Parts: sequence; C-alpha cells; structure tokens
Amino acid sequence: MDITVPGIQFDSRGECSFCALHDKLDRAFPLGEAGRQKVQKLADDIKRVGQGKKYDCVLGVSGGRDSSFTLWYCVTKLKLRPLAVHFNDGFGNPVAGENMVKACRKLGVELRTITSDWRESKDLKIAFLKASTPDMEEGTDLGIATALYGVAAKEGIQRIVIGQSFRTEGICPLSWNYLDGRYLKAVHKRFGTVPLRPWSPNDPGFNLDLKEMFYYAFVRRIKTVTLLYHVDYVRADVDALISRELDWVNPGAHYFDDLYQSVIYYLNRTKFNIDRRLFNYSALVRSGQMTREEALKRTESINSIEDPRVIDLCIKRLGLTRAEFDQIVAAPPKTFRDYPNNYALIRRLRWPIKVLSQLNLLPESAYDKYFSCGA
Repeated sequence: MDITVPGIQFDSRGECSFCALHDKLDRAFPLGEAGRQKVQKLADDIKRVGQGKKYDCVLGVSGGRDSSFTLWYCVTKLKLRPLAVHFNDGFGNPVAGENMVKACRKLGVELRTITSDWRESKDLKIAFLKASTPDMEEGTDLGIATALYGVAAKEGIQRIVIGQSFRTEGICPLSWNYLDGRYLKAVHKRFGTVPLRPWSPNDPGFNLDLKEMFYYAFVRRIKTVTLLYHVDYVRADVDALISRELDWVNPGAHYFDDLYQSVIYYLNRTKFNIDRRLFNYSALVRSGQMTREEALKRTESINSIEDPRVIDLCIKRLGLTRAEFDQIVAAPPKTFRDYPNNYALIRRLRWPIKVLSQLNLLPESAYDKYFSCGA
C-alpha cells in the first residue's frame, strides 16, 4: 500500500494503517483451535434458528473461488442446508456460471438466481460512469446484498453466509468503494433515466438504505456470517481442493466472475490512478500467502483482467459506442463526497455500528470499512 491510497497513514517504522488494521483483525478473529470452535458455534446457531425449515441459511455464490469454497465447506464440513443465491446483473462470466451450476449439482444444493431488471442495471452502470467516481460497481454491490436479504426474508431464513476473507482480499479503501443506498439513489436521480422499482421486503430491487437495513436486521432478525474470517483459508490449497471436488475452473483472474470488472480495473488505473490489487496483495503478503517481492513485481504490469475484448463487449452491452463511452469517462474524477450520501450520519452512528457488527446484525467488516479505511 502506498500514498495513492486516500487516508493512508504511516507510523515511525513505515508501517501503514492498513497493516495495523489487518493485524487487529487477525487478533480479533484467530485461526487454529479458536477458529474451529468459533466456526462450530456459528454452525450450531445456524442449525438452531433454521430447525424445521427447508433451508437454514442463504449463501451468496458467484462461481468464483471464495464463494465456491464456502459452499463446499458449509455442506461437506458443517452439514448445513444452504440455499445458494446468485445475483445476475447481465455481466456474469460464463465460466463462473458453469462453476455455480456444477457445484450446486454436485453438493445437492438449490441454486436460485435473482436476475435484476436489465433496464435498471444498465441504467445504473451508465449513471455511475457519468458520475465519474471510482465505485462504478455500486449498483451490483448493493444488488447482491438486496438479493440475499430479499430471499432470506421471503423464505423466513435468519442467517446469511458470506464468502469473504480479509486475509486474502483485504478491505477496500473507503473512497474507492463506498457503499450507501442514499448515494446510489442520488447518483441515479442525477444521471439515470429509468425509474427504479420501489422497495418491498421480498423484492428489494436496488433499495438498501438505512431504513431497509433496520427492517432486515431488527424486524426480521437476519444476521450475516463472514465464515472465512475464522477458517484457515489458503488460496493455493483451495484452488486444488475445489477443482478436485467441484470440477471448478478458474474464471481467469480474481473477481473475474464479473466481466464488468474489466471496465472497472481499466478505468480505475487510467482515470483514477487506482490499482485495486494493492489491498488484495497486501492482505496476502500479511497472511504469508505471497511475498512482498512477488506482489511488487505483479503490480509492475497491467492486470490481466483488463482484457480489451471484454471491455469492448461490456461497452457494447451497455448500448454505448466506444466514442460515447470515451466521452462519458473523460469527465474530471470525483468521489462519493460530491453527491448526497449518508456518510455524516454513519460517522455519528459509529458506536452503534460497531456493536451491530459484533452482533452480526451487520457484516463484521462494516465497522472497519467505514471507520478504519481512510476518511
């Protein structure tokens, strides 16, 4: 991590604030025997609240490494009964799609795909391109969350399992990926052309503001479980395991279960001077899964996810010509602070958010995302 990261701080030893955050999380979520006991406790809770129901949890899947392993682990090791849920915004990688189908078939798990309204999804992507901010995946990120909460509410399920690990992914700097339902609506109001569907508990669409989160967390008592925080998770070993057990095929790059990531990485690099690999690789270095020298060497070259053919495909799928796309992205860079958002309110709710994260009523990473990853 370097000074291209907004809000980063270095101590007298030259160690950055993101390393300090990683070490804090490492102590808070130990592995080994303590981790195994925590996982068993979480599994017992999921089984208890899901007793007598067809499914005891909702598990988000994308066909990538993390979610495929989490699904395998939950079914084979913890004997859970998940309902696998995938959010389709029209940019899924076909390889990842096949991975999901094969994994669910082999494990005997139902796969439910929540397909967004294509007009809304496309309109949101174009709106965020026009907004000229680096968090161009805002609609999909919130769409994934609403798909999981909506299915959980519809099925009466009170636990959502998320395949995310700070030890392999890190936590993205706040201004590179700011998640906020009010912010999404503000950008859409200014640049969108297609009305967004109104919220309903079982079909939330792209609506996930503070009041919707209150409903799901306190009225429906839905909790999120970041299981991989407590599991010894080594990428190289996992690749071999899920390839053998699930016939999993690598989509081509980390996050490439979503083809639109080609556009995001390309624009982040060329327009915003952002290399999202920095926080990914730093986490792997801190976890002993990559050397610092290898990480630095990899970042010397352009990420393979920036495939020009895929970028052109995504632009065409948005209904834009390359000239129209280039004209839109030529606007000066901005951040989420240039649009109405809930950040000031979130900062005032610091301690309630910390407690809710500890109780799993919000994802465990929520507190650190908003308060420890740059201001």
